[in-house]
Amino acid sequence: MTPLARVAEIRALQRTATNLLDAYVGHHAGERILAGQIRRGHTETIHSVIWLSDMRGFTALADRLPPQMLVNLLNRYFDCQVPAILQYGGEVLKFIGDGLLAIFPLAESTADAREVCDRALAAAREAQVNIDAIEAPTNIGHAHGVRFGLALHLGEVLYGNIGSGNRLDFTCIGPAVNLAARLEKLAASLGRTIILSAEFAQHSRVDLEPLGEFAVAGFAAAQRTFGLRAGSAVKPAGGDNL
Repeated sequence: MTPLARVAEIRALQRTATNLLDAYVGHHAGERILAGQIRRGHTETIHSVIWLSDMRGFTALADRLPPQMLVNLLNRYFDCQVPAILQYGGEVLKFIGDGLLAIFPLAESTADAREVCDRALAAAREAQVNIDAIEAPTNIGHAHGVRFGLALHLGEVLYGNIGSGNRLDFTCIGPAVNLAARLEKLAASLGRTIILSAEFAQHSRVDLEPLGEFAVAGFAAAQRTFGLRAGSAVKPAGGDNL
């Protein structure tokens, strides 16, 4: 019985560690950490759709709402996005205040890029519908309810361990992530909820609307951007029209 109890204890600890890592860093990152990929600077280059979103007017909301009400609203807001991201094959990497960073990794083939872009866009449309349905607090300060902005970009990222000697973060970095962040801010000035980069649009099978070229801080060339046309449908492989 003693050896059996010891084995059962080890299995229980492994299951607990797996569940905790899934909850805090995501399933794929958790698997890599458990497999021993914990050396600082241990990264790999991958191609991915990058999802970067945040809540519009969050600073004003934080000033206006009681702390617990704000936390509850943030939790409901993230609940509108995370299940959709996971359902369509994405991985949530981190929450940054009211911001959310996720990736949809892809293989090198063009066909896979089309499928992954369509899945990411389907998740975006589902998240938008969910957020539009949130019952906003009565003292939110405006009549538009909870709003968010989202940028989707396709590019190359460094994926792995980054941080200090004794505190690491499993995340992704690179110019592609920076561009997604810049485009998300641009979406607000354009009055758009979802904005797409030219690289993403190139592989999407959805009818998109060109929004023009815009100067983006940190990038020498103007960036072409796209949005969804009214009534455009997304049907990823195995999914339903949204």
